[in-house]
Amino acid sequence: MSSKSGFKLSRTALTSGDIRDVTRRRLLGSAAASLLLLVSRNVAAAPASVLAVRVWPARDYTRITLESREPLIFSHHSAHQPERLVVDLEGLELNSVLQSLPAKITGQDPYIQLIRAGRNRPGVVRLVIDLKTEVIPQVFTLKPIGDYGYRLVLDLYPAEPIDPLLAFLEKLSPEEAAAGGATPPPVVGKAEEKPPRRTAEAERKIDPPKREAATDRAHRPAGEDEPMVSRLITIAIDPGHGGEDPGAVGAAGSFEKHVTLSVGRRLKARIDAEPNMRAMLTRDADYFVPLQQRVAKARRVQADLFVSIHADAFISPTARGSSVFVLSDKGASSTAARWLAQKENAADLIGGVNLGVKDSHLARTLLDLSQTAAINDSLKVGKAVLGELGGINRLHKGEVEQASFAVLKAPDIPSILIETAFISNPEEEARLNDEAYQDRMAEAILRGLRRYFAKNPPMSKSKLASLN
Repeated sequence: MSSKSGFKLSRTALTSGDIRDVTRRRLLGSAAASLLLLVSRNVAAAPASVLAVRVWPARDYTRITLESREPLIFSHHSAHQPERLVVDLEGLELNSVLQSLPAKITGQDPYIQLIRAGRNRPGVVRLVIDLKTEVIPQVFTLKPIGDYGYRLVLDLYPAEPIDPLLAFLEKLSPEEAAAGGATPPPVVGKAEEKPPRRTAEAERKIDPPKREAATDRAHRPAGEDEPMVSRLITIAIDPGHGGEDPGAVGAAGSFEKHVTLSVGRRLKARIDAEPNMRAMLTRDADYFVPLQQRVAKARRVQADLFVSIHADAFISPTARGSSVFVLSDKGASSTAARWLAQKENAADLIGGVNLGVKDSHLARTLLDLSQTAAINDSLKVGKAVLGELGGINRLHKGEVEQASFAVLKAPDIPSILIETAFISNPEEEARLNDEAYQDRMAEAILRGLRRYFAKNPPMSKSKLASLN
């Protein structure tokens, strides 16, 4: 009996200890679970916050970008008299970043007068954008890509769209506009004349780019680098990237978009100084232009040539040298060319394109059409420009390369893409930021264009550009 009783007592005591231990653990686990649930609910209920705000004003349109870690829930509507755009952001915290947005609006913005940001009701932040004129807003979201998180994009386009052709004509004198429509026979080059001898003092007073160009012309046969046609030649200059799309970034922090715009402006100034040439820029400030619109702008002014300017990066910092690319309808001429084309064609994903807008004209522009004539002319001008670039910088390759760049797909315009140098190479990055080097680069490109048009004068046009 005692043994049985002892056994029972021992078992009972052990069982009670186990129960107390299990109970204690359950209580602790329940408390931990409750605490975890409370934290998770608080996290879920915490409002989203804006990490960065950016404003890109331009004549074409103004873009506002709100960046966050999570997708933003929004609604918007327009109001009139006065013109306003109202955007409600749900579940958003009105933090210091969002409150800094009004200060980013300047008086030079063509479309925005001012922005007001405030808490409209619990859980809702309202942006009121006071406008200078009627706009057609495009509001859309972008998924994370590259260094960006989720983005809410507000593109404000004028109700009366900017016509690239009319904008181009506004900058021409009546004589220049008339020259664009003239159809006289080509002018035969004059006999060579020896330039007058300059004194050493007079030579020093000439700006380096002008002295270089004058010396170059003095040692060439007359007519070799001058277009042998009297009508106005229109060249579309396309500074790569811009706005939300910085392009390649150098080790010292240089942005490709700034280098390309600076070189593009310098090239435009030199082309405009030519008696029978004029240039238009696909972008003249720091803002994003989709690849298709770059092509469409050039076609709108019936450009005789499309020149896209870049300063790209490669996977290795030792890559260096200048290059010229043209479109390929059979595949890339090298692995590097294919990689570069894929990288450049991704610019729309980084810069941010509203995929909800359909444009049949732009879609037709980028069709894989038979472009044999345009590609042949592109190869000719590319060779002429590459030869001149070799005089100021090492060439990455000694021949013009080909790849399927979307920006070169205008079916009726010879098009080239110039890699001025590799911004990923520290030495070349420093040169790309040097104004004197940018001047030499622009002058070299111009000399190449002169050589091409001297041997391949464009056909006469009945008018400068079509209005339809």
